[in-house]
Amino acid sequence: MADSSALPAHWFQILLALADGERHGLAITKEVFARTEGDMHLWPGMLYGALRKMSDKGLVVGVDAPAAFESGGGKPRFYRLTPLGRKACSAEAARLSRFVEAAREKRLLKRPR
Repeated sequence: MADSSALPAHWFQILLALADGERHGLAITKEVFARTEGDMHLWPGMLYGALRKMSDKGLVVGVDAPAAFESGGGKPRFYRLTPLGRKACSAEAARLSRFVEAAREKRLLKRPR
């Protein structure tokens, strides 16, 4: 049976991208793409659909662009992690770390030095 508290993988990656500060959609997409070494590409429909749902659940909130931000065109939407979003991201990281620890115990991964 699936863990009902587990976040969809792309939600976790989005929350992780916002964990150290506000970002606009393209910056979120680029960070996730780089961190996953190209394994996860958040297309606009997927990204903004997830952000809308996460906003409805109180995990993220839309914010104004920083005063110093200069747009190359258009009006990027910025997002910030809420305290509930930080808690959900932290809980998902802990859940995933238990799987990594199990893999280490079975000698599938080496322990970091």
